[in-house]
Amino acid sequence: MRDIIIIGSGPAGFTAAIYAARAELKPLLIASSVEIGGELMNTTEVENFPGFPEGIMGPDLMGKLQAQAERFGTEVVYDDVVSLDIDGPVKRVTLGNGETHEASALIYATGSAYRKLGLPEEELLSGHGLSWCATCDGFFFRQKTIAVVGGGDSAMEEATFLTRFADKVYVIHRRDSLKASKIMQQRAIDNEKIEFVWNSEVAAIVGETAVTGVTLRDTVTGEERLLELDGLFVAIGNDPRTHLVHGKLELTAEGTIAVDGRTSKTSLPGVFAAGDVIDPHYRQAITAAGSGTVAALDAEHYLAALGNENAAEALLENEFVAVD
Repeated sequence: MRDIIIIGSGPAGFTAAIYAARAELKPLLIASSVEIGGELMNTTEVENFPGFPEGIMGPDLMGKLQAQAERFGTEVVYDDVVSLDIDGPVKRVTLGNGETHEASALIYATGSAYRKLGLPEEELLSGHGLSWCATCDGFFFRQKTIAVVGGGDSAMEEATFLTRFADKVYVIHRRDSLKASKIMQQRAIDNEKIEFVWNSEVAAIVGETAVTGVTLRDTVTGEERLLELDGLFVAIGNDPRTHLVHGKLELTAEGTIAVDGRTSKTSLPGVFAAGDVIDPHYRQAITAAGSGTVAALDAEHYLAALGNENAAEALLENEFVAVD
C-alpha cells in the first residue's frame, strides 16, 4: 500500500506531486489516458505564470512540471479512474485497465472543464483566436475586435476586462436580456467599447488557421450573418470534474468540492482536494499550483499524525502482550 495517490495531471496535481515526492511519500499520480496536463495543454502561450518572463507554451509548462515531479520520484500512470472507495482508512482507486491501487491518503485534483459551444471548429481554433480565459489571453488582443459569448456574470466580467486591450468587444447572447447580476450588467452596458448582439447564437466559427469571424444565427428569425472578428471568448460557464466523488464527498452549492477553510481537507479524513475542483472563482494555473502545495502539506501532516497514532497503538499492544 502506498502513502499517497494523486488524481489529476494539471498544475495542482503535479505541484502536489512535487511536494509529496520531496517529502519522500513516493506518490502515485494518475494522469488521464487522454487529457494529460489539463486545460493548459490547449493553451498556446502562457505569460502570467511566475518565473517565465518571456512566456512559455502551455504544453511546455506542463512538461516541465511533470519532469520536476518525476525527478523527485513521482510515478505517473496514464489511465482513467473509473471508481473510488474512499470511506475507510484505506483509499482504493480502480483504473480503466482493471488495476486497483491503495493508499493511506488521496489528493483529488481533477480540475474543471470549460463549457463549449459544441462546434467542430473549437478543437481546430482553440488557442488560435479562440479562448475560454480572458485573464490568460486578453493581452494578445490589443487594439483588436473580439466577441464574448454568454450572458451571465462571468461573461460580463470577461467582456469588461477585455476592453482594457481590445478596441471593440461584442457580447453575443441568445436572448434579449441578461442573467448577470444588475451591477455586472450595468458595468458592461456603460462601457463604450462593448456592444451587445441580442437574440443571436454562434452557428459557426470562421477561420482556417485563426479566428476571422463567426456566423451568427438569429434565435428568433433563423437568419444568419457574418460578424468579422479577430478573436472569440466563450464564457458560458465551467463544470468541476467531480463525477467520481458524487455521493462520497460534500460539495458546495456551486458544485465544487467543499473544503475546510483555506485547507484542502474534504469531508472525509485522509481525502484532500486541490485546484479548480475546489475553486469556482479564480481558476488560474498559479492558484491551482498553490492549492496543490496546500494539499500536499495537509496530506503530509495527516500521514505523520497517522503514523504516530499507529505507533502508539502498536506500543500499547506490545505492553499488553508483555503484561499478559
